[in-house]
Amino acid sequence: MSDSGRDQAIEKMRADGAPTVAIDTFAHYYDQLARGETGSVPESEIEPVEDVQDAERLPGPGSDADALMDRTIVLRLNGGLGTSMGMTRAKSLIEAKGGNSFLDVIARQILALRERHADARIPLVLMNSFATRADSLAALERYADLSADLPPDFVQGRVPKIAHDGLAPIDWPDDPDLEWAPPGHGDIYTSLVTSGMLTTMLDKGYEYAFVANSDNLGAILDPRIVAWFANEELPFAMEVADRTEADRKGGHIARRRGGGGLLLREVAQTPDDDLDSFQDTSRHRYFNTNNLWINLRSLDALLRERDGVLGLPMIVNSKTVDPGDPSSPAVYQLETAMGAAIGVFDGAAALRVPRERFAPVKTTNDLLTLRSDAYVLCDDGRVELAPERKRRVPVVDLDADYFKLLRDFEARFEHGPPSLKRCDRLTVEGDVAFGRGVVVRGDVRLENPGRSQLVIEDGALLEA
Repeated sequence: MSDSGRDQAIEKMRADGAPTVAIDTFAHYYDQLARGETGSVPESEIEPVEDVQDAERLPGPGSDADALMDRTIVLRLNGGLGTSMGMTRAKSLIEAKGGNSFLDVIARQILALRERHADARIPLVLMNSFATRADSLAALERYADLSADLPPDFVQGRVPKIAHDGLAPIDWPDDPDLEWAPPGHGDIYTSLVTSGMLTTMLDKGYEYAFVANSDNLGAILDPRIVAWFANEELPFAMEVADRTEADRKGGHIARRRGGGGLLLREVAQTPDDDLDSFQDTSRHRYFNTNNLWINLRSLDALLRERDGVLGLPMIVNSKTVDPGDPSSPAVYQLETAMGAAIGVFDGAAALRVPRERFAPVKTTNDLLTLRSDAYVLCDDGRVELAPERKRRVPVVDLDADYFKLLRDFEARFEHGPPSLKRCDRLTVEGDVAFGRGVVVRGDVRLENPGRSQLVIEDGALLEA
């Protein structure tokens, strides 16, 4: 074990103002890395999950729905900058649907829920990063009625990147910010403690938290699920959905062999020899939507029992210190996934939900689908697939050379998205721009091998 590297990393975090619990949590994973552990979960140690509780078969929430909702908070992960789309500000602030940003839609959802459950507080809390906090809080100030009896946010931590050579914290004077990395969204549990937010929640009488990513507008607080989670006295639950070919690289749930509990396995935790099994959607049928339910009292008790270190499975990401420069020094980024807590809480459960509750925007492909008429924005902020879709999401594959960056994407859909409500698949290769009122039906493929931009004229019908 590299004691000097460990000590240097800890001292670096102390100098950065990191709380003791955050330092202890990082040291927990550093020690695993120094021992040569990789965090891998081989296929030989797990078995598939066959059946889980189905959300669509849950009973109504019952007469105590308002009381349960009053003890529930909505927690949205809001630390992403959308760098994969060329953004430098909070991804949740870009237009999602009908002129509304992601945060606009989320705010509308919360206010509509409060109106429906008149005696319920239902606070919205964001887990921001330092880079997203100011803009996001400013954007929510326009919703004067949104404030509640909790602070509106807390800030996730950061940890040193560790050099492959010597396992010491990397030094990169050209851009010191690149010496640090987010510790993955599993940091939510540590940051709830270090920010004091968990204590405040409990002091205010909150018992349950519904957690989701801010770019997933399908994840809305459902009183039936609240009632199920509370009545079953569960410590933790994960919403899962049926895996399709599009989800082959997403984390799936499994069971430990020999009658063990549930766990989450990410592709970064899968040995190369097991990648075929990992991607076999008929074997591992359910993927993690990252919509999670947490019993706050259970979380508090477990953290106290473990001296603040929850002990989620480690994910080791090997990268270069400058992501834009493959020749820069190789580093390890030590991360955890918040869904991995399903393997930490005794008695944790999975809940199968319809695809509508999973509509994240990770790429401009997803953004086009969401903005199109394949999805409908309801008055209460719910985002649902159009009836014509019959619960099937159209597949969009845009040429990354021309559409990956948001500015390029916007320029090619200057007049709005095409109609996709009757589209099965849209594939675009080459430089293509879309006019106003274009309609896509069936399985359509557009190819433009030339150097000049191909412009689809206004009102065009593209049909397979």
